[in-house]
Amino acid sequence: MNVTIFGTGYVGLVTGACLADGGHDVVCVDVDEAKVAMLERGEVPIFEPGLNEVVSRNVRAGRLAFTTDAARGVAHGLFQFIAVGTPPARTVPPTSATSTKSPARSATRWMGTGSSSPNRPSPSARPTASGP
Repeated sequence: MNVTIFGTGYVGLVTGACLADGGHDVVCVDVDEAKVAMLERGEVPIFEPGLNEVVSRNVRAGRLAFTTDAARGVAHGLFQFIAVGTPPARTVPPTSATSTKSPARSATRWMGTGSSSPNRPSPSARPTASGP
């Protein structure tokens, strides 16, 4: 399964690495070019026991990639996860969704643009909800 994760912090990077280790093809999208470059060089910016090895193994196997290109991420993933940081309550009200709005807007900008992906069903083939 092809998966895209927006965010390469503790949640996004660990989730992406574990999904890739489970055999899925994962693209992690981040707005921080320096962090993406670091990850592409095999440098992991956070500490989690064993994460360096899992990331390195899956990058080498071609199951884990990093980009700043939201369009590439959306085109890749059948499933899109938003795993971005939550701002501290001191600066933003705890009920605010500010930190998730930007990646959500980036993703939706590229969804349904007519660009086809072999991993995503066409809009007519997608299931729809039907109510009573």
